[in-house]
Amino acid sequence: MYYSNYLSPLCTITLASDGNSIAAAWMEGQKYYGGTVSEALTEKNDLPVFTAAKNWLDRYFNGQKPSVNELPLAPYGNDFRREVWRALCEIPYGEVTVYGNIAKKIAVKMNKSRMSAQAIGGAVGHNPISIIIPCHRVVGANGSLTGYAGGIDKKVKLLEYEGVDMTHLHVPVKGSAL
Repeated sequence: MYYSNYLSPLCTITLASDGNSIAAAWMEGQKYYGGTVSEALTEKNDLPVFTAAKNWLDRYFNGQKPSVNELPLAPYGNDFRREVWRALCEIPYGEVTVYGNIAKKIAVKMNKSRMSAQAIGGAVGHNPISIIIPCHRVVGANGSLTGYAGGIDKKVKLLEYEGVDMTHLHVPVKGSAL
């Protein structure tokens, strides 16, 4: 496994790869940093996949709306989490959805009558590919900007970069999601 750092306008992002696909994009100081990769990482800045990911991030932070499908992604996680992460990739740039909507979508895919929004929240919170797999676009049913492992302040800034209407959203006053 290899890594390369990217200096974003928010913080340093560590990219991890098997040499062909992006396995992780961790924000400096985020919860679960490095949690999905168990083997040692070797710095290798010249991998084409890192060049592509850095170019994607440059375009993202310049408001150019790059598509998640442009990059080969291989996040480590169980089948359920990977299914949730695929659903996150369907949330359009500049829009938000709620955990309950993703729960309904996953329940249908898994042939279940229902799915808990809390289970979805757990999978969203463990997304190892920050920004590229847009977990920052998921909010609480009441408009709460909850559940971002990179920190609520970064979630707010990412949504602002995307031009999301923030008038109906709020930072939770207390709770474990901060």
